[in-house]
Amino acid sequence: MLEVISEQTCFGGVQASYRHDSTEIGLQMRFSVFHPPQEKSRMVPVLFYLAGLTCTDETFMIKAGAQRWAAQHGIMLVAPDTSPRGTGIPGATDDWDFGEGAGFYIDSTAAPWDRHFRMESYVARELRDLIPNQLNADDERVGIFGHSMGGHGALVLALRHPDRFRSVSAFAPIAAPTQCPWGQKAFSRFLGDDPNTWADYDASNLIRERKPSFPDGILVDQGMDDQFLSSQLRPEIFEDACRDAGQPLTLRRHAGYDHSYYFIASFIEDHLAFHNANLNR
Repeated sequence: MLEVISEQTCFGGVQASYRHDSTEIGLQMRFSVFHPPQEKSRMVPVLFYLAGLTCTDETFMIKAGAQRWAAQHGIMLVAPDTSPRGTGIPGATDDWDFGEGAGFYIDSTAAPWDRHFRMESYVARELRDLIPNQLNADDERVGIFGHSMGGHGALVLALRHPDRFRSVSAFAPIAAPTQCPWGQKAFSRFLGDDPNTWADYDASNLIRERKPSFPDGILVDQGMDDQFLSSQLRPEIFEDACRDAGQPLTLRRHAGYDHSYYFIASFIEDHLAFHNANLNR
């Protein structure tokens, strides 16, 4: 059962916020949806957006300016929260880059995080199925994209569930999390101390291990003035892995752009067009 928290008219459609009891998380979860005007008369494709560290389900909807282009293309946008909230787990709110607000879109296997931090199953299974079941969204036309931690999440979930997502793109993703401090910190706590267990949540490793899953390509945009580029994001590792695996990739490097939503807003039109083409191919 979905509880409507708010609804506002936006570009001829409706910007809404929902709450529901999640079976995967074991707590209430929030998510935001932009309903394009076309949804009133027909089923529409749906695009999931995964936000980055410290964000909520509202951050993208407020800052990215995506609704204008989603309304133009007739695409539903869905933005889940970045983690469970109010878990009561000691230390869950101590660090900005781990725990609540930083779930990394994986299923934790290490206690006590495994009680509630099941973001892969929540996004790729529970919420992925709930949207077409409850809203006027086409189950056959589903894409995913994200930013930073959410870019990592989008790439990983698409590669791990290619039957569930038909298109994927990312803004400044954490492209090789097993080789950067953010990923190592999160994986060691969520998954345990054995680095061999982390590889299944590293997009660069997944590309090398699996056959190309997206023949129409993956789109990644990266700002070259991003303060996290060399230490945390490492897009060149993902680029090399795609080339070695034969996975088509468009990696666009943009001089002068940083890690902020100003960067995302500058290129969001291109990502909506990319997904529109792939989802309606």
